[in-house]
Amino acid sequence: MDTKKQYINGEWVLALSGKTREIINPFNQERIAIVAEGNEDDARLAIKAARHAFDHGDWAMTSATDRGNMIRKIAEFIERDKEELAELESLDTGKTVEESRGDMDDIAGVFRYYADLADKDGGEIIDSPIPNTISKVVKEPVGVCGQITPWNYPLLQASWKLAPALAAGNTLIMKPSEITPLTTVKVFELMEEAGIPKGVANLVLGAGATVGEELSINEDVDLISFTGGIETGKRIMRSASTNVKKLALELGGKNPNVIFADADLETAVDQALNAVFFHAGQICSAGTRIIVEESIHDTFVQKLVQRVKNIRLGSGFDKETQMGPLISKEHLQKVMKYVDNGVREGAQIAVGGAQPADSRLQDGFFYLPTVLTGCTTEMDVVQHEGFGPVITVETFKSEEEAVRLANDSIYGLAGGVWTKDIAKAERCVAKMRMGTVWINEFNVYFPHAPWGGFKQSGIGRELGRLGLEEYQESKHVFHNIDPQPIHWF
Repeated sequence: MDTKKQYINGEWVLALSGKTREIINPFNQERIAIVAEGNEDDARLAIKAARHAFDHGDWAMTSATDRGNMIRKIAEFIERDKEELAELESLDTGKTVEESRGDMDDIAGVFRYYADLADKDGGEIIDSPIPNTISKVVKEPVGVCGQITPWNYPLLQASWKLAPALAAGNTLIMKPSEITPLTTVKVFELMEEAGIPKGVANLVLGAGATVGEELSINEDVDLISFTGGIETGKRIMRSASTNVKKLALELGGKNPNVIFADADLETAVDQALNAVFFHAGQICSAGTRIIVEESIHDTFVQKLVQRVKNIRLGSGFDKETQMGPLISKEHLQKVMKYVDNGVREGAQIAVGGAQPADSRLQDGFFYLPTVLTGCTTEMDVVQHEGFGPVITVETFKSEEEAVRLANDSIYGLAGGVWTKDIAKAERCVAKMRMGTVWINEFNVYFPHAPWGGFKQSGIGRELGRLGLEEYQESKHVFHNIDPQPIHWF
């Protein structure tokens, strides 16, 4: 089994230390790859390459149209190799191949969107109040960007960072999660095939405590973009203060799904399942907090539990599988502890709450889809992100209480409202402190719309035009076309 290498300064290289890491399939713990295990030294080499490429290379000064064409070519290669990428993603994460195929379509769409957007902003002319002068605002790349991606959607989250950073003319160093790096390695192969210039895009494999920390503290890095846990995000903020880096942080959420009595019940139940149990609930925007109007609580929970019991667990490569395993043994233990703590707080297990008894699943990191009822907003199980296939159910009596409960969180990433009363839905949306709120829908996103959170869900936005602006600096250029002496002194 060949060792997957890092990509630094246009070359595929092993870690300087010679260390490697085994990558395992969470379905059965089989070894699927060996990858280089870089550290601070590898990160410094990559930063040096990116710094040189930005300061002395041609990429930042390449026309936006040509950069867009390069990014479009990457999208075409992703579409060409869609099946290989989808299989790698499912081996790496345990999710179903059908989910991974959908991810690849989305990823190609992200690259294509930023390819099209790259040359659409030629700057802004300002009406200067001073005669014989021209005033304009232009957008320029930030510089060297450190990018750290999570394990749940490895290549999708990478695309949200790679495509706009390249479109804006930056150079970059990407560090994928050390446990799910395979599709990111593959997409760097595709970028090399597309002809990305030497040093512009660099890939360092390794742990966050070494590679990620170096990207955060190194003063030659101008921006750090991180998607992951809130505590790691706080550490990155502290480290990034060394040179006042620009920050883009997406730190997860505990997302409310508010269901009023007048909602289409069958659709709301169906969408509540979709909001949580794709990829075993390992989604930052998962609607894990059901907040349902008290008058329909019993009916809603009964229908929800019946559907949950029928979810089929198994290998992501089995066409019958609807939900795969959790990512690792460590994460499985965290989810088990999370549910146990909820029960100690007073929540009741309506369904699930254990590992499956099916002998065919014993080698994998599986946990049964779980519904906890009798939950209240002060419980840790309601307030903290479990990042697993677990739904908590709370109740409300009034519209005001529903909004208050939805906002009762340190997070503010996303939320949903289900009702046939459009005026009521709009009133709730206006008061919900979240970066994305869906009405009669959940977990929909597309490249054109910005993504990010309020409160402790993060800083900045990915996707959309705002996602490109995260990787740009605004410069005011003032031109006096008829300079004259002032004769003040």
